[in-house]
Amino acid sequence: MARTRRRLGNLPAEATSFVGRRHQLAEIRQKLASTRLLSLVGPGGVGKTRLAIRAATDLQRSFRDGAWLVELAEVREPGLVTDTVMAALDLRAQASAEPLPVLLGHLRERELLLVIDNCEHLLDASAELVSSIMAAAPGIRVVVTSREPLSVAGEHVVPVPPLALPAAGGEEPLSRLREAESVSLFVDRAAAASGDFELSATNRVPVADLCRRLDGLPLALELAAVRTRVLSVEQILERLTDRFRLLTGGGRAALPRHQTLETAIDWSYGLLTDQERVLTRRLCVFAGRFALGDVENVCTADLGGETLELVSSLVDKSLVVKEDFDGTACYRLHETMREYARRKLAESGEVEELTRRCTNYYVTTFQASALEARFQLLEWLPWVELEIDNVRAVLRRCIETGDVSSGIVLATSLAWYWITRATSEGVRWLDELLGLGSADADTIAWSFFIRGFLGVLQGDWTAARPALARAISTARSAHLPIQLVNSLCMSSIAENLAGERSTAEDLLGEAVEVVSDIDDVPSRVAVLQARSLNGIMAGDLDAVIAAATEGVRLSREAGDLYAQHMMLLNLGSASLLAGDAAASKRRYEEALRIAYDVDDRIGEFYMLAALALHAAMEGKARVAAQLLGASETIRLGAGATVMAALAPFSEQAEGAASAALGPARFRNEFDAGRGLTRAAAVRLALGQPEAVGTRAESDGGAALGGRRLEVARLVADGLSNKQIAGKLFLSERTVDSHVRSILDKLGFNSRAQIAGWVARLD
Repeated sequence: MARTRRRLGNLPAEATSFVGRRHQLAEIRQKLASTRLLSLVGPGGVGKTRLAIRAATDLQRSFRDGAWLVELAEVREPGLVTDTVMAALDLRAQASAEPLPVLLGHLRERELLLVIDNCEHLLDASAELVSSIMAAAPGIRVVVTSREPLSVAGEHVVPVPPLALPAAGGEEPLSRLREAESVSLFVDRAAAASGDFELSATNRVPVADLCRRLDGLPLALELAAVRTRVLSVEQILERLTDRFRLLTGGGRAALPRHQTLETAIDWSYGLLTDQERVLTRRLCVFAGRFALGDVENVCTADLGGETLELVSSLVDKSLVVKEDFDGTACYRLHETMREYARRKLAESGEVEELTRRCTNYYVTTFQASALEARFQLLEWLPWVELEIDNVRAVLRRCIETGDVSSGIVLATSLAWYWITRATSEGVRWLDELLGLGSADADTIAWSFFIRGFLGVLQGDWTAARPALARAISTARSAHLPIQLVNSLCMSSIAENLAGERSTAEDLLGEAVEVVSDIDDVPSRVAVLQARSLNGIMAGDLDAVIAAATEGVRLSREAGDLYAQHMMLLNLGSASLLAGDAAASKRRYEEALRIAYDVDDRIGEFYMLAALALHAAMEGKARVAAQLLGASETIRLGAGATVMAALAPFSEQAEGAASAALGPARFRNEFDAGRGLTRAAAVRLALGQPEAVGTRAESDGGAALGGRRLEVARLVADGLSNKQIAGKLFLSERTVDSHVRSILDKLGFNSRAQIAGWVARLD
């Protein structure tokens, strides 16, 4: 999915900053003590999200498994609500046909608080999922934000009004005036925007009037506060009042709150330059986050201005939100701003042209990256995760407009994302698109190959075998040898796993003949992978070792990390069966490091289980039990089943560890392992209490990026966040965000661990 895990303790400080609402926070805390489902309901712009996040942040220590945030604002497919919740919980339906059983299985015995934000456009799907969670997982509490209730059993609705307003006239003491929530927010944001704004006897009356004029709506107040950089509060109030008079015919009638907010946005929009207005309305073409390159290619090619300057100006005016995504600067529109921009874009008559540009950009960009993606997974996968909401929107548009060929090209180009991140989602898109139409033979051959590959990952031979047969027939007819070899090899693997060894051998034999006439490393690796699996099924260890050794060499030289760690798994297993435990352990450890870097949960599951057997063989029964527990958690979180050929390894490890520890202690250690983070489990398996996978070690500081590495070094020097902020000319809040990100990325929980990592790095 498009999200990194969203545990509230790992959110940047900006996401949890909050002003006021003490009474509502107390009400939420009280209600959650006796209610399992709380819906914070109110119109857009009143601050429901901030209220929910603040409440959950305050309460997270009351829940054994913490508090987690699920963001639905940028999700448009009802079928992806469950996938989005899974991604937020750091789960992945990588090997499951249906994500819901995986999610419910994970939640069943947990005690956590789940915040599901912005449900209004997905009410039915959200209500159905929440009802399922309530029924299956008694230890879960859910807080939902929406413009209307879910209307499900057990729901308690808490209306969220705008912020409290000051008394009329503004004559109350300054200390009392500051206590009004709307005034407090405006003053806080104005001070942040201008650097020196203060509430004073001089501006107290216009500030109070402005807060009342804007009905205490947080978004409207923030937009107005930004303008204190160039306008006095009196000037802001005067200009806004003029706009309101236009809507009320010059009278003093109050406007509905939604119209007040729209007018405040319209006023801010009207103060923009022509280029800024054009860009603001065009940005709604992105369904989710977007990067500068996206803006340049879709929105600003004909504007003539500097894209960075235009976007930065909109960020400064609070019309666009800037975020950090895995070390990359990206942007998004607040949902209310996106709705406003859509109306402005429709008024401009540019909808069709912008939609065409956006579709062409994503289809051509991803198609161009498809062939090299497998050799650049560490860079390519984070890029896709940043863009996935936009990609989904384009896929849906292709279906709705009948541009099925472009949709098939785009869905096929995402193959390595579906394989490593979202198998069940990839199946749904490919099945829908391939059921509606076709594309050129080259694309279709790859499309059915990928569909078959995903079926193999899911253990769904009923779907995998006909898809691979279609890929083979298309490749043969169109004389596409590379597609043919890969499809034959994957089909051989599918037949082997389905128990049809004779058919598997015939398919592999044909692949060997075809590959001899082409010079393509991935095709040769595919043959070696199928050959090594054939050897495992036949018990021919020499064949496995020969094929896997050559496969490791070729994939390592090509930079094909996915194939490399699968080959290492095969080689490690064959070495173990051949009696070479030392070689087996080295292979498994190398494979685990790669699986962790790529974040391939299936690989992590198998490698942790295999290394548990090594720990048991070395007399480390406690470590073995914990690794088995961690492996089981990852397996369940990915919806995976145990491959028959590798099942004996787990059984042997469990038997040896249980015999050494006794059943009761084994279960305690196993349960402790189930509670480990993946990073901690990897460290345990590798015998490295501080280190975390190859990316942090072999690539050194590249694991963090320039600014975060700089912050890490200053943490290691013993500097506080405030001291680091002064040294790097950053805000203390930004430094706090960097430190949280460093801890999460390296899998640490203390500044001392960061210092130790830096010491080894240097």
